[in-house]
Amino acid sequence: MDDEERLLSPKPAGEDNQVEKSLRPRSLAEFIGQAKVVAQLRIAVTAAKARQEPLDHTLFYGPPGLGKTSLANVVANEMGVKIKVTSGPAIERAGDLAALLTNLQKHDILFIDEVHRLNRVVEEVLYPAMEDFALDLIVGKGPSARNLRLKLPHFTTIGATTRLALLTSPLRDRFVAPHRLEFYTNEAMCEIVTRSAGILGVPISTLAAHELGRRARGTPRIANRLLRRVRDYAQVVAEGHIDLAVARAALAQLEVDDLGLDENDRRLLRAIIELFGGGPVGLSTLAAALAEEVDAIEDVYEPFLLQLGFLQRTPRGRIATRRAYDHLGLPFTEKTLPPSDESGTFQGRFL
Repeated sequence: MDDEERLLSPKPAGEDNQVEKSLRPRSLAEFIGQAKVVAQLRIAVTAAKARQEPLDHTLFYGPPGLGKTSLANVVANEMGVKIKVTSGPAIERAGDLAALLTNLQKHDILFIDEVHRLNRVVEEVLYPAMEDFALDLIVGKGPSARNLRLKLPHFTTIGATTRLALLTSPLRDRFVAPHRLEFYTNEAMCEIVTRSAGILGVPISTLAAHELGRRARGTPRIANRLLRRVRDYAQVVAEGHIDLAVARAALAQLEVDDLGLDENDRRLLRAIIELFGGGPVGLSTLAAALAEEVDAIEDVYEPFLLQLGFLQRTPRGRIATRRAYDHLGLPFTEKTLPPSDESGTFQGRFL
């Protein structure tokens, strides 16, 4: 299944765009969760405004769906400036970046989503823009070509990425203020569901909001998506009101279990257990057995299963843990793994 079609996918789907915009917080006071990041941003914004300077170049990184884009818009609102939104893949040539930069006003924010996917040639143009607020362009071709430096207004670049390791060191170093976004607690998720339900005009009980938040993998985007599906169910079955019983019935119909796993997650675990004896199984082999992309398994399926302790990553491949067996109601057999060397890695061939 295409990841964007999954109900529990943390990546944005086409239908999410307009709804997400209406549910996004507009100020740091409205932003729920990520207390450490919000506190640091509040100080940085207050100090920058007092000095009448642009905010330092900022980087948000972490799993998808945790609010990186929302935070960028909140920062723009708090600073009282405009924000220009783009993404790494959308900036194909240096000229595309130049067009964006020359349209910025003083203290404006350039938000680059998926900044790790920037073209290397584009990155070279971005470096002096971030450091010296200057745009270096080559005018002409051949022997008559010359370098032209254009001055830019002082602006702020905010980058967002789900793959921090893929950022080049020079680009990463130019972001003065990196912030990691963590998965949300159940309490924060309950608050987010309650707030979103209020904006959408959906009556929901506290217990139902907690149930939806608890099964949303600590990800607001998934919580809002589940809320809309449960709202539809409640509208047809329960006269629009969502209580605990209605929430549980709707989630059961959506095949979202008590821990927030869907059928795709359970299919992956069953494949490891039933097709490969619980593992270890190599990532490429597992992807072929499931007819999924390797990146989808590594970036979308595995993080939450690892967080729950249902999977182990070893040098020889993926292994299903006792918890996975227990959750699926399958008998667990203790496995004997090959001995490890002094460095703690398994001896044997890598799969």
